[in-house]
Amino acid sequence: MYPKQQSEVRCVRRSARWVWIVFALHGSFLPSGLAETTVHCWVSSADMSQRLESQTTMRFVEGPSDTKTTIHVDPDRTFQSILGLGSSLEHSTCYNISQLPKNQQERVIENLVDVEKGIGMSLMRICIGTPDFTASPWYSYDDMPPGQTDPELKHFSIDKDQAYVLPILKLALQKNPDLVFFASVWSPPGWMKTNGKLGGGKIAPKHFPSLARYFVRFIETYEAAGIKVCAITPQNEPGYSPSSYPTCGWTAEQQRDFIRDHLGPAFQAKTIATKIWCYDHNFNNLRFPATILADPDASRCVDGTAFHHYEGEPSAMTTLSERFPDKHVYFTEGSVFGVEGAAQIIEFLRNGARSYNAWVTIIDHKGKPNPGPHDCSPTCIVLNSDSLTLDYRFDYYMYGQFMKFIRPEAVRVHSDKLPGPLANCAVRNLDGSIVLVVVNRGAQPARFDVAWDNGHLSTEIRGHSVATYRWQGSLD
Repeated sequence: MYPKQQSEVRCVRRSARWVWIVFALHGSFLPSGLAETTVHCWVSSADMSQRLESQTTMRFVEGPSDTKTTIHVDPDRTFQSILGLGSSLEHSTCYNISQLPKNQQERVIENLVDVEKGIGMSLMRICIGTPDFTASPWYSYDDMPPGQTDPELKHFSIDKDQAYVLPILKLALQKNPDLVFFASVWSPPGWMKTNGKLGGGKIAPKHFPSLARYFVRFIETYEAAGIKVCAITPQNEPGYSPSSYPTCGWTAEQQRDFIRDHLGPAFQAKTIATKIWCYDHNFNNLRFPATILADPDASRCVDGTAFHHYEGEPSAMTTLSERFPDKHVYFTEGSVFGVEGAAQIIEFLRNGARSYNAWVTIIDHKGKPNPGPHDCSPTCIVLNSDSLTLDYRFDYYMYGQFMKFIRPEAVRVHSDKLPGPLANCAVRNLDGSIVLVVVNRGAQPARFDVAWDNGHLSTEIRGHSVATYRWQGSLD
């Protein structure tokens, strides 16, 4: 089933009027407060009875809330800006989309990246060579016969991406010209590694100059093909290198030296604006990014640190940010599922992440294509590869509760963190709109108030649901 189309209704806030009231006992003057403000709300429920369904509009009323369960939203207390929210256009997703008739390809891409017709994913992860999820034999852009090397990259080519990856990336960009891509490598060419293979092994530092050149060539060649890459991670999961799929082991010191002495200078020499995000692995090893960021020369080359969620806690992002406050944190890989998954996204954002990216957007009903060793849970959209029909699961709509309304360059603002089943986060978009996402992890409906600008509204969210509230604030 395709997502219900939502009409955009502009939220209009009447200008606040100061009414001066004389209090005879005190001889003082106080403002009357908030004029009524219209609030729009959309809900998705785990039982799929509501799917980004627009609710009856509500209004803030003047005066403080007298309810114990109150979320105070304060747009004047700001945190990180949002680069974007989305998923991945890795090889398996691109392949599955490519199997559809052209009109269905366009529709599913619209449903993913178009903010009006779909859920407005704004940031997508792509791959430098193949990841484990692919319909092709694993490859890099400069594979050589065993025992041979190509330090000058004379055999570099992205031709294999032309089969089904680049056409889908270009279609996505056609449907959303503002879509942003960042890229990660699962393995550099095997000859750059200690074992000479794509699977397993470790990086060989003697090939650092060639690897820096490899990233430069990828960025330049992809841009020539129409795909601009805003950032790269030098290695996906550098602390995990089994031989059963493309991987490569790095130490923190190796990545520090590579970025400081080779990759950063190579980007500077070529005036490449693509940013470098270090690490790109789990929350549980802060020593790795800290080793890089603590080196002044390496740190100057790095925009921030990329994280996955398979081990450790999201609070690691806050810990790292407190130590290196001039560096950003990003959440670059980790699908989350159900209402609990929505609460996880909130935790990522509340711990400073400028992004959220799920991993693998469309797998088929058999869990294919997936030649790698890791099982794949049903994705937010599942392709029936026999009938070529698409199943939009709850997670698609759950992602939409965030991605459709939290737009690039939004700024996270303060909202109270409550005990119990309710989780929430709030942002202010560039257009001045304020967005509050609330998750009810409990089975029962929950009543609460939202307090903002000397006013409040009372509302209820049903059990196992996600609600998004949007109203117009100020532009400053």
